[in-house]
Amino acid sequence: MSDLLANKEAATAAVVDWMTKKAGTKTKFYFNDFSKVFPDDKPREIKKVVNKLVEEGVLEYWSSGSTTMYGLKGSGIQHSSEGEE
Repeated sequence: MSDLLANKEAATAAVVDWMTKKAGTKTKFYFNDFSKVFPDDKPREIKKVVNKLVEEGVLEYWSSGSTTMYGLKGSGIQHSSEGEE
């Protein structure tokens, strides 16, 4: 496990910063996209951090039915508001 992933606050900040920088072009991310933030870590360890961020309300799931993506809570169009005017 990298030092970044081992430090909860730093890992959270890295994910939020990375997603915020990408927000101009993209608001939802596949799980594999997070390997860019933690290139030296195994997917299982990254998944633990991402799931913890969902539990804490920093991130939220978005599902198309066949795939699950992640987004910053409150950014972009989320599943609950799709189809509404």
